[in-house]
Amino acid sequence: MPLAMAGGGILAHSVRRDRLVFRKGQRLGRAELAALADAGIADVTVALLEPGDVAEDEAARRVAGVVQSSGVVEGAPATGRVNLFATHTGLLSFDQAAIDAVNAVTEDVTLATFPLLAPVEAGRMVVTVKIIPFAVRDAVLERCIDAGRTASITVRPFRPLAARLIQTVTADLKPSVMAKTSTVTADRMARLGGTVTGETRCPHDVERLSADMAAALKAGCDILLVIGASAIVDRRDVIPAAMEALGGRIERLGMPVDPGNLILIGEIGATPVLGLPGCARSPARNGLDWVLERISAGLPVTHDIVAGMGVGGLLIGREEEKDYL
Repeated sequence: MPLAMAGGGILAHSVRRDRLVFRKGQRLGRAELAALADAGIADVTVALLEPGDVAEDEAARRVAGVVQSSGVVEGAPATGRVNLFATHTGLLSFDQAAIDAVNAVTEDVTLATFPLLAPVEAGRMVVTVKIIPFAVRDAVLERCIDAGRTASITVRPFRPLAARLIQTVTADLKPSVMAKTSTVTADRMARLGGTVTGETRCPHDVERLSADMAAALKAGCDILLVIGASAIVDRRDVIPAAMEALGGRIERLGMPVDPGNLILIGEIGATPVLGLPGCARSPARNGLDWVLERISAGLPVTHDIVAGMGVGGLLIGREEEKDYL
């Protein structure tokens, strides 16, 4: 339309003429119209809002405001987008059905997140709300807001857990391997804000291991980590047998995550106990990280929860994980 009719309109496309640059989404007031006329531009393509329309920035702000819970903070709205950023390190949690419900209302409103229970660092963008057109009808926006009220987007902080590490030893296990395991385990706990407060090594024997496990529990810890000189093969192997000798309970042996299949998850009394898979000796991300993150964030790790980790559980070659870890 001619400039004379475009007042209050929103530029549908960027305009460039010599040194003049107005970007898509620019509101056209008197000063903008005068600058366009001085640049020799006679008409522009604009969007005009009608009664009942909610402008894109305001619409994005209202959706972002209702879907967030704790551990996230809003960025400033711009070009129909509002981003949410983590305020601390932890696991991203939300109601996936509510996220899907928001996106199902209309193609005009989009809500995107990192994967459920992805580990995130403080300051990292974890969610974005983007409005596709320049405005959304208020009635439609209210439907999106109602759908998003139970989204509860949260970053669950990691608790600073104190861990004790026990390594079983055989004649052919190199000291260098055990030393590396100690370092890697300490680093893995530190990434979650935790520490390894003590370590012992003992022969790969049920009686000796159960004695050292009892001593570690008596000394006090939030979680007990045990890695065998050889991988756990079944529930009658050394580590599970030592747990049961102490009255422990095995919640799950094995998980549908690779690397990390051969993990043991259980507890002795109220203390979580993990029999570590061989890949725990490596700093590369594996199933152990999935379990430790959930425990550190105060989330349960039950048989059924572990059974549901298979979709997305093949970590070998998953370069895309680097995008959010």
